[in-house]
Amino acid sequence: MVHINLLKKWMYVLLAFFVVLTICFWKETYKGYYVPFKIESKTFQIPRVLDKWDVLKSRMLSNEVVGKKNQASVPGKETQGKTKGNVSATATGNNLEAKTKKSVGSSKVWNEDTSSSNLTPRLQKVRKNYLSMNKYNVAYNGPRNAVKLSPEKLLCQLQDRVNVTMVQRSDGPFNTSDWHRYLPRRNISGEVGHLGRCAVVSSAGSLKSSRLGPEIDSHDAVLRFNGAPTKGFLNDVGGKTTLRLINSQLVTVEDQHFLTETLYNTGILIVWDPAPYHAEIHEWYRKLDYDFFKNYKQYRNRYPEQPFYILNPKMQWQLWDVLQENSVEDIQPNPPSSGLLGIVIMMTLCDEVDIYEFLPSKRQTDICHYYQRFHDRACTMGAYHPLLFEKNLVKHMNRGTDEAIYTHGKVTLPGFRNMQC
Repeated sequence: MVHINLLKKWMYVLLAFFVVLTICFWKETYKGYYVPFKIESKTFQIPRVLDKWDVLKSRMLSNEVVGKKNQASVPGKETQGKTKGNVSATATGNNLEAKTKKSVGSSKVWNEDTSSSNLTPRLQKVRKNYLSMNKYNVAYNGPRNAVKLSPEKLLCQLQDRVNVTMVQRSDGPFNTSDWHRYLPRRNISGEVGHLGRCAVVSSAGSLKSSRLGPEIDSHDAVLRFNGAPTKGFLNDVGGKTTLRLINSQLVTVEDQHFLTETLYNTGILIVWDPAPYHAEIHEWYRKLDYDFFKNYKQYRNRYPEQPFYILNPKMQWQLWDVLQENSVEDIQPNPPSSGLLGIVIMMTLCDEVDIYEFLPSKRQTDICHYYQRFHDRACTMGAYHPLLFEKNLVKHMNRGTDEAIYTHGKVTLPGFRNMQC
């Protein structure tokens, strides 16, 4: 009898332990967590972040705000509203849009009127923290559009006010014999030539099991971001890489293995680094967020035939101004995401641009990247970057259908050279 009672007590203890363990694990799923995949090669080490600022700093800031209790709020269902049609250029487009609405039915796609109230409590606090921090001394004094511009006018605004250029040999501190050895001789448009249909492929986790690889590879050119791999994911993301936009942290931080990882040896490279608000090139040159120049030069010495451009830092704030002017709320005073920068770069180089999973499809997930298991709502809704407002902008300009967004996460935008402004 004594042994039986003792056995029962141990069974109750074990049961209580498993209940507590289950509750802890459930809470962790809402904090965000990361489990690495081994891919490509031994030198390709995860974690690799789409943008250092969006995930890592959001986690740090949320911990500061929530305090030592480290309790994460359970995210509620995001209110995305009813699907909203896009202004079509012709009557045929309007008919197609009506058919699309009917076929998609009550399925939800990104609502272009999404506001910060749709953020989880954690991300709302992080956003407010960035607004008060104002690291880049943003002082926006431009207009604020109370009435939403038409998609056509908004596209023309981007074309007129965002100057997509790379750092050139004639630019201030780069006008030296030393830098002339490293900067590409041809401008990027001359390097890529005339591009027709182009694809911008996000690194979103919702690309996993998408089977979009063949469609993506059918484009004339494909842009990818940071350390997003293709090997092992060809069926979902394709294998073609024409351009790769990378942030300065990736180039600089040792555990990213930028100088040795063969992943970066394919296609044209473009690196960007955050600059003070509307700073001239010489000001940014002296105050880099990450001093990537040393590794940039080393890479150029190792691979002198591969085009490697430095994005002119003025572009990021020209784009930010357009974003703020067309947002009802104050947006984070931080540079736009690599995703939006890449979209506008390709709109400059191509006749038409298809963007995959920048706006989430029916496969939407809190997994940040298709090549690793790292969960954080910030990767979709934004934290450091004004990502929520970027998605609103892109959705409003979309010339494709809601059905394409829902099924493929696909947005279609025109190239600037085919617009009549």
